[in-house]
Amino acid sequence: MLIAADKFKGSLTAVEVAGHVTAGLRRAVPGLTVSAVPVADGGDGTTQAAVAAGFAPQRVQVTGPTGVPVTATFALRGDGTAVVEMAEASGLQHLPKGVFAPLTATTYGTGELLLAALDAGATSIVFGVGGSATTDGGAGMLAALGARFLDADGEPVAPGGGPLRDLATADLSGLDPRLAKTAIVLASDVDNPLTGPKGAPAVYGPQKGASEEDVATLDAALAHYAEVLARAVGPEAAEHALAPGAGAAGGIGYGALVGLDAAFRPGIDVMLDVLGFAPALAQATFVITGEGSLDAQTLHGKAPAGVAAAARAAGLDVVAVCGRLQLPQEALAAAGIRRAYALTDLEPDPARCMAEAGPLLERAAERLARDFLV
Repeated sequence: MLIAADKFKGSLTAVEVAGHVTAGLRRAVPGLTVSAVPVADGGDGTTQAAVAAGFAPQRVQVTGPTGVPVTATFALRGDGTAVVEMAEASGLQHLPKGVFAPLTATTYGTGELLLAALDAGATSIVFGVGGSATTDGGAGMLAALGARFLDADGEPVAPGGGPLRDLATADLSGLDPRLAKTAIVLASDVDNPLTGPKGAPAVYGPQKGASEEDVATLDAALAHYAEVLARAVGPEAAEHALAPGAGAAGGIGYGALVGLDAAFRPGIDVMLDVLGFAPALAQATFVITGEGSLDAQTLHGKAPAGVAAAARAAGLDVVAVCGRLQLPQEALAAAGIRRAYALTDLEPDPARCMAEAGPLLERAAERLARDFLV
């Protein structure tokens, strides 16, 4: 049995999910051989998954999204591969509860985290983006790495996406030279462009506290930012604004494409490679995947869909566990998932379901084992 599940957001890490599923399976089938590859798709939880796969955690203090120092972790492997998760430095979890900063939140700390990875000897970086509190197009990140963004008076523009409306000139010539020698993969589960109806401000801004007026301000500011960068580095900057992944994590994807020469890949594909999923799959006869909510988003690049696709290609059965299930059986089958076991089937109250997710997951796994393994 191979367990390759993502976190249950707000309840259990991917490592904890694997532990509880294992316990439930062995209640029904004592002595069952189980292996686990906790997975992530580039968003929050990616660093934890890398550490579970044997990467060494590296903790550093960086600038949080509101300017308050935070402790962030990246993961480093002996071959020089680093996993850097932008949410560790610039994620929503670093905002005071219920207090957002849609116009002023900065990705500066993410740039500091990338610098720390370079200082630690990273020669290739998997840059997971998602769960951000920011919509600054990666300007803060690039500033931390040596870029300069100045207003008409020659002063640095203030942090955040809103102040980019005052941007007059951009200079990327001061970017850390080690970046040019470092292979950087932008790992994301979204393919939005930078601006427009499907862009970062319109689609994800409201999740970060942006009002309709804020969304319009941010969209115009990021469009202006892209125009200034095009004048600074050439027309490819305008092309990158339309590229898949440019709108990821408040537009930090755009900053990575333009300033870091990053290559965009679906996050789950990257992470399955990095986490050693293929060798584990080769030893498996049955696969269990899952995440907190199996819904329409799952089918568009989330971890369970990637795991199921790989397992199906290998001719293996796949079932899923989840907190709540919002997909019909036909959609599950089309994704390669035979059946899903939801915690809400055992405890319909959402608050209790989240509070008791571990024990409920063990019960669901025991039921799964009795249905498929006994």
